[in-house]
Amino acid sequence: MKLSLRVVSAILLSFMLLFTSGMGPVESKPCEARSKTFQGVCLNGQKCASACTKEGSTGGRCSSLRCSCTRPC
Repeated sequence: MKLSLRVVSAILLSFMLLFTSGMGPVESKPCEARSKTFQGVCLNGQKCASACTKEGSTGGRCSSLRCSCTRPC
């Protein structure tokens, strides 16, 4: 029995839809920007996070001795 190109394409498409529909949501990496209000060398992550939340970001961390604020992209 010879399968037509249309039937083979329909079967492949069905398998692709079946396997891709079970995937969960993809989480993106948060965007980072240098803090505008933090002064000095960043050694304490809590102080950095506090300054960033006051700026409207969701958090912050010390990165290369600078305070980097994080927020969703």
